[in-house]
Amino acid sequence: MNPARGRAQPTSHLSLKRTLLRSALVLSAALACVSAVKREDFKTCSQSGFCARNRAYADLAKETPNWMSPFQLSSSSLKLQRGVLTGDLINTQEDTQASSKLGLTFELHLLENDAVRVRINERDPVHPRYDGVQDTVLVKPYEFAKDSTYQRVDTDNDGIFTIQYGAQNQNTVKVSSSPFKIEFFVNGVSTVVLNDEGLLRLERLRDKSKEGGDDTKLVDQAPEGGEIKIEKSELERKMEENLWEETFKGSTDSKPRGPESFGLDITFSGIQHVYGVPEHASSLSLKPTKGAGAAYSDPYRLYNLDVFEYELDNPMALYGSIPFMLGHSKNSTAAVFWMNAAETWVDVEKTLSDEQDSGILSWIKAKKVALKPSTKTHWISEAGVLDLFVFLGPTHRDIFHQYTSLVGTTALPQAFSIAYHQCRWNYNSQQDVTEVDAGFDQHDIPYDVLWLDIEHTDGKRYFTWDHAKFPNPVDMQQSLDAKGRKMVTIIDPHIKKDDNYYVSKQGAELDIYIKNKDGESSFEGWCWPGNSQWIDFYNPKARDYWASQFAYDKYQGSTKSLFTWNDMNEPSVFSGPEITIPKDVLHYGNVEHRNVHNLYGTMFHSATAQGLTQRNETNQRPFVLSRAFFAGTQRYGAIWTGDNMATWEHLEVASPMLLTIGLSGIPFSGADVGGFFGNPDAELLTRWYQAGIYYPFFRAHAHLDSKRREPWLFGEPYTSQIRDAIRTRYSYLPFWYTLFHETSVDGTPIIRPMFIEFPEDEAVFALDNQYMVGNALLVKPVSKPGVTESEVYFAGNEKWFDIKSYKWEQGPGVKKVASPADKIPVYQRAGTIIPKRERPRRSSKAMENDPFTLVVALSSQGEASGRIYLDDGESYGYQQGDFILREFRVSNGKLSSHNLKTFNNKPSDFVQRIGSLRIERLVIVGEEKPLTKVTVGDKSVEFSSQKIVDGSYVYIVKEPGVAIGEDFEILLR
Repeated sequence: MNPARGRAQPTSHLSLKRTLLRSALVLSAALACVSAVKREDFKTCSQSGFCARNRAYADLAKETPNWMSPFQLSSSSLKLQRGVLTGDLINTQEDTQASSKLGLTFELHLLENDAVRVRINERDPVHPRYDGVQDTVLVKPYEFAKDSTYQRVDTDNDGIFTIQYGAQNQNTVKVSSSPFKIEFFVNGVSTVVLNDEGLLRLERLRDKSKEGGDDTKLVDQAPEGGEIKIEKSELERKMEENLWEETFKGSTDSKPRGPESFGLDITFSGIQHVYGVPEHASSLSLKPTKGAGAAYSDPYRLYNLDVFEYELDNPMALYGSIPFMLGHSKNSTAAVFWMNAAETWVDVEKTLSDEQDSGILSWIKAKKVALKPSTKTHWISEAGVLDLFVFLGPTHRDIFHQYTSLVGTTALPQAFSIAYHQCRWNYNSQQDVTEVDAGFDQHDIPYDVLWLDIEHTDGKRYFTWDHAKFPNPVDMQQSLDAKGRKMVTIIDPHIKKDDNYYVSKQGAELDIYIKNKDGESSFEGWCWPGNSQWIDFYNPKARDYWASQFAYDKYQGSTKSLFTWNDMNEPSVFSGPEITIPKDVLHYGNVEHRNVHNLYGTMFHSATAQGLTQRNETNQRPFVLSRAFFAGTQRYGAIWTGDNMATWEHLEVASPMLLTIGLSGIPFSGADVGGFFGNPDAELLTRWYQAGIYYPFFRAHAHLDSKRREPWLFGEPYTSQIRDAIRTRYSYLPFWYTLFHETSVDGTPIIRPMFIEFPEDEAVFALDNQYMVGNALLVKPVSKPGVTESEVYFAGNEKWFDIKSYKWEQGPGVKKVASPADKIPVYQRAGTIIPKRERPRRSSKAMENDPFTLVVALSSQGEASGRIYLDDGESYGYQQGDFILREFRVSNGKLSSHNLKTFNNKPSDFVQRIGSLRIERLVIVGEEKPLTKVTVGDKSVEFSSQKIVDGSYVYIVKEPGVAIGEDFEILLR
């Protein structure tokens, strides 16, 4: 839910009375007004001082012949001990000697997981740079590489320090001293280069009183005290603008510590496609922002913001930020993680190979020799230390594992949370909830969760109920729970300033609010409740207090079936600059907000998840949805793409947005089905449901002013089409839950770009209108009106089977396939086995004792494999081995099941009960020869067949007499 709703923004210099009045009018207008994004509310790079300065530096480097980085690494200072290379980094334009206190510290960490960390900091700054991001983002202290896993090669005559590392010493890092550069190789091939363009730049912290307060120095002092006029280029002038105070739309950032930004170029050598740095409503393969063919004039911005009705196809910042980028080519894969939570901008430029100068290029073009493309990126952050990780894989799975071993994998969610969620702003009353719930039953449509937005509270006071509208919240939740259904209520980080509101009063008494820049008074701003204050989640006392509020005796009217939605946690501040909190306010420990802005929402998310966990003696897993996110958010719950619109274009962009977020470490994500703003027609809504059932987080949501659009309200044939889509999601829940377990272990995304499964197929590198669910399902959403036929690219030299008809298409190549109103193209990949439950029920809880179906899609060699993971879906018992994990495999005409669980604990009652549930049906597709006999042990089993096309059969084996949790062998002859 977005706070803006078409508002005009009050400025920070209005009187309090005018601010309150204007904000009240804004809130009133918000409920009735819908308009496009107000671009003028948000900065461009040219309006963000540090971005403009660093971009000017990049332009100066490009325009200067024979540009060379002024940074040099003192070769004599380099020391490699226990996996850490350290040294002195000198800026030759500023530092006079290696021992100068102005020098920088350089560290290169070789990690046990084969990642490499690079850190650059000021040696003796005027003020310590903030270095606390690692304490929040990294899950635990990592292990350094053992001496036996790397080989040191001494500095050569050219000042290059070389280290070979990796499981097979396949990786090499070369650190060049003058000019400073770090180059990473995989099997001798250059893959990632740091400072290749010489754009490393660091603004030292300084004393403003010694600067004279001028932003632009036009004179230097002569030795005798006179002035020497210095002529500066336009770019050099830009590099000295907005160093201190900076104003945007009437709001002034005091920047008390002065400028402290830094930038670095990172080149992906031989790699044309890079992905990541969400959140942006753009393509999967990042479009260039500089150079020939630039699609955007601004860099990609990472700064968590509440952007009203966000535009498509631009690099504007949105609700979340993850500074992770992955590059991929046919021959190499690499990634970087820029660990900084301050405002960050990233330029992308597609170029030719680095080693080719213009003369050579002319010769190559004349000879028509193929050129090797590279992607140059320029990363710019406002504050903190330069701290990044480099991952060289060599495979995507290796990179996902390396990255998530540092920032954490997705918390295994409760089973209900991956089913269907029904939401709008707002369900009006307890009676409304009862009627909507009954409507699902009446129309035989399953759902698991019903959501309540801000209007359920008493005057926007969180942890309260409007008892006129919801007189018996416990009864309401228990009524849903009796059907296996849950409820979610919204709880935001802004606290209504009201002495009669217990949270407001206790927060003041405990002194746990964010402070103004004076460090004394609490920051106040305007949000949904009116005048509000914000909990400072960097204060341990604040986190503990917040978590304690979810206890049943404190959150009156809550039950174990009530879960939480964290919205507005960018944080959104209606009266703030760019609709967020000022950068110079202070957190616990006198940390300026500018250093941790992009982490605030994650800290809030974490404290809420902690509260939901500790409220139960049984340690029930939490479910918390967050709008803002950063690296590490996945440890606490799900996210969604924010306030989208009911348009075909927003349906279309949902796929690349979710794929990008998943690649960046947060696989549990979704987009509001139907679009939040506006009124979808029946066709758009139906097509969105058909796509949405393949989002990891599957929720329908709508704006207060949108027309009601529960799944049955458009009548036939749409009700039946939507019902069929939702039931399809439920039938695949065992498959989805298995994928969630997989990502909780190794970080592999749940929905995947095609290139993850087909890394050598260049046709899929930029493909983002179709994708894989796990390694088994190919999904192609329909995102245009009136479509009855779709073009689908079938990758690999294998068959793909329609999940409804089992008709198959042979890859590789583009095929036109039917996509009538009642279905979108979804195909199961040959060589896979998918577990399903196919009995329609009212909720996922009602399915937990149902039998299973295995859909076996045979490869051309007659082989297939797949897995199933099962646990109680609620508790943390799985951490003690209370689960089932089995692999199914077909080989040599035999379907077998064997245990993959490594725990040796005694099976619990749950494991024994679930494990005894039967497999009621086998569906075997892709068999190229007639099947004459199916036997289990010495027992023959009946089966039926249907010939679909020449040479391919579908066989249905009913009641094979085996259980899901037991070892078995079924002979298929």
